[in-house]
Amino acid sequence: MKATAFVVGPQDGPGAALIDLAKSLDFGAVLPYGGIARAEQQALQTPVCYFLFAAVNDVETLRSVAETIRFCPSRRVRFSPLIYFSESPLTDTISRCISMGFDDVITMPFTRSRMADRIARQVGRSLTYFETSGYFGPDRRDRVTAPAQAAESRLGGQFRRLEIVRNLMTGINVLRDDHYAQG
Repeated sequence: MKATAFVVGPQDGPGAALIDLAKSLDFGAVLPYGGIARAEQQALQTPVCYFLFAAVNDVETLRSVAETIRFCPSRRVRFSPLIYFSESPLTDTISRCISMGFDDVITMPFTRSRMADRIARQVGRSLTYFETSGYFGPDRRDRVTAPAQAAESRLGGQFRRLEIVRNLMTGINVLRDDHYAQG
């Protein structure tokens, strides 16, 4: 079974280019993002769905979609790979994507081989995710661009640490689910 790619963004410009590039890869289907209900339906048919976000002028405009996906009750949607395609490697853009729980930020050039490699990294290996009251996504504490505030960096308060593996046949497998409370 192959993964599905949802492309988040306009149907023209960067969105159209991303759809074309995604269609050249080994996805079972490439669809425009049509809301969380459609994603939940597709996740029942396809164990792994990728959300590929096309470049926008202000990445902050993607926050509501990213949070809707990351805080979705469906495990298959919630743990889906979120990848942003940025037209420039600005630290501010990458930091904002990290704070929204994106799994990866790919900057230009968007070549087929580079995209295929980065997409392949999202399946078949153990990944650590953290959940706090305002964040759900990959463990990014070792990044230069990681958030500095305690609540955002899991240095204070309650948090949940999950270890997952995405599998194209079986979907999302949670290997560990630990709850912590720090003062």
